[in-house]
Amino acid sequence: MAWAFLLVGLVTSVSQFLSGRVLFGIFELVAFAAVAAVLSPVVFPRSTPAAEAERLAAVDGRPIIYWRPGCSYCLRLRRKLGRRARTAYWVNVWADADGLAGLRELTDGYETVPTVVVGEEHRVNPDPRWVREQVG
Repeated sequence: MAWAFLLVGLVTSVSQFLSGRVLFGIFELVAFAAVAAVLSPVVFPRSTPAAEAERLAAVDGRPIIYWRPGCSYCLRLRRKLGRRARTAYWVNVWADADGLAGLRELTDGYETVPTVVVGEEHRVNPDPRWVREQVG
């Protein structure tokens, strides 16, 4: 989806440049790029498949965070965790069918993200301070 925003932004910006409205074209390109960045999984740590995340978390006790691109709450959590975000296992439920099934199991059939699992406990859209305590 992020690529689509970039492509549309590029096309509309070029049309603005060609019609002589350079500043508007630059503004449009920046706006589309910002939206693409928010929708992109690039700002998140590498996505881990659900099965691997569960296996690794059972060994080292790190949190599993179920998320999806474009989710403003996921982005807020990622931003609040800062560098600590990389110590958790991030499962992109739009890219991992097992992750989506696991999320639905935790949330009574809903797809509410972010959902954070630590050991036997899970929290839906948790306070970022709590998650920071879990990641160390």
